[in-house]
Amino acid sequence: MNQPISCPQSDTVLTSDRSLHVYHVVYEPTFKSIIFHHWTECNLKCLGCYCKVEKLDFSLLPDWQMRVSTNPPEKPPERLLSLDEAMALTENLAIERAISIGVEPSLDPGMPLLAREMKSRHHTYNILFTNGVALADLSSIDEVIFSLKAVTPELYRNYTGGDNRKSMANFRRVYDSGKKLQAEITLVPGAIEANEIEKVAEFIASVDNNIPLRITGFIQLSGQPFRAPTGAEVEAAAALAKKHLKTVNYLSGEMPRVGTPPIRLF
Repeated sequence: MNQPISCPQSDTVLTSDRSLHVYHVVYEPTFKSIIFHHWTECNLKCLGCYCKVEKLDFSLLPDWQMRVSTNPPEKPPERLLSLDEAMALTENLAIERAISIGVEPSLDPGMPLLAREMKSRHHTYNILFTNGVALADLSSIDEVIFSLKAVTPELYRNYTGGDNRKSMANFRRVYDSGKKLQAEITLVPGAIEANEIEKVAEFIASVDNNIPLRITGFIQLSGQPFRAPTGAEVEAAAALAKKHLKTVNYLSGEMPRVGTPPIRLF
């Protein structure tokens, strides 16, 4: 049974207020999902951060791979939605899932209230994507998807500029709370290789080998030397992870999109 995480005030726990940092909203009719993109000052500086070169949801862009490989650095959004404005966009839509992603949504002080309002008005299943360095109020979140980046401290530091001890501790903390948990990692040739992904799988299995892992193939970004892995390379990394975990999914840029085209709400 999922229990709300009640956290004391600390440098890794965030409280909520009525300010909101949502700059982009997308609705996916096939999955009855609404996706809130949050804009914050991220607590990591990942070399492979897509938000640095593209603010829009990739699902809206037929040429997204070309865009992210050639775009100049993005500027902050010109406008952020208030809570009332964000909720107004959800009216008259069939919504089963509400997803918070973007430039680290856990750092948006309005995210917990947005999740609570979505659950109250639409009875949504709420999903939070996070790097796990900081924990927000998860009382209205049903599932947390951790982007673990790497478990080897030096690799993590080189790729993100940060320290992975907090995220690894918070991964266990969320699991211990009973909250549904998934993990994800990006295969980045030259930075986060298949052997590191196997180490991440071993760490996850040390918590619970039933926790699913999704492996995503890196997409070439402008200003970065790393190439995109082939589908075969992503599949090989998944095979290593499957030695330790019961459920491993993978995705590469070579795979087609499934479902009805999404709709941009804002």
